[in-house]
Amino acid sequence: MEGIGTDGVSETSPMAKWKNDFSRVFQHYLDRSTPHMLHRWIGTGVVTMIYILRVYCVQGFYVVSYGLGIYILNLLIGFLSPKIDPELEALDGASLPTKDSDEFKPFIRRLPEFRFWYSITKAFLVAFMLTFFSLLDVPVFWPILLIYWIVLFFLTMKRQIQHMIKHKYVPFDIGKQRYSKNSEKPSSSRD
Repeated sequence: MEGIGTDGVSETSPMAKWKNDFSRVFQHYLDRSTPHMLHRWIGTGVVTMIYILRVYCVQGFYVVSYGLGIYILNLLIGFLSPKIDPELEALDGASLPTKDSDEFKPFIRRLPEFRFWYSITKAFLVAFMLTFFSLLDVPVFWPILLIYWIVLFFLTMKRQIQHMIKHKYVPFDIGKQRYSKNSEKPSSSRD
């Protein structure tokens, strides 16, 4: 009988080999794109414009766009939220520093910028592909979906901003900290 008693070496199918090779090459280019934040976001902007142009030309797929908007809103909340929620941390006894003598804890995002970018780009590409299936072009009155999404966005952002104010954190780097010779505290300035 063939295949029994062999050394355990199995031949991989050409499709599995191609998938493995493609995965390696894709990961290589993904890793190389990591430090080029501006170029990555410009590429995502181009993909976004292509998607918007497709939806505009077809005059449909508003439910797909609404789902995409909800997904992006969810990603944005993860991007703006700290990795460790101060409200849950307070229950454990540890909390954010409130005095100068307390330990400094830098802001660490729940969803890092690279994963945020990658997820948004992938979402726009998937949504673009979904616009080629007429089954998903559900007829809806799109202004209602748009108004509902805007209300949802403002309520969610209001809650997030209140959380930021309450726990005194800013999820953005305003500028690079520079140290002057005369003072011990860092001064913030833009490059």
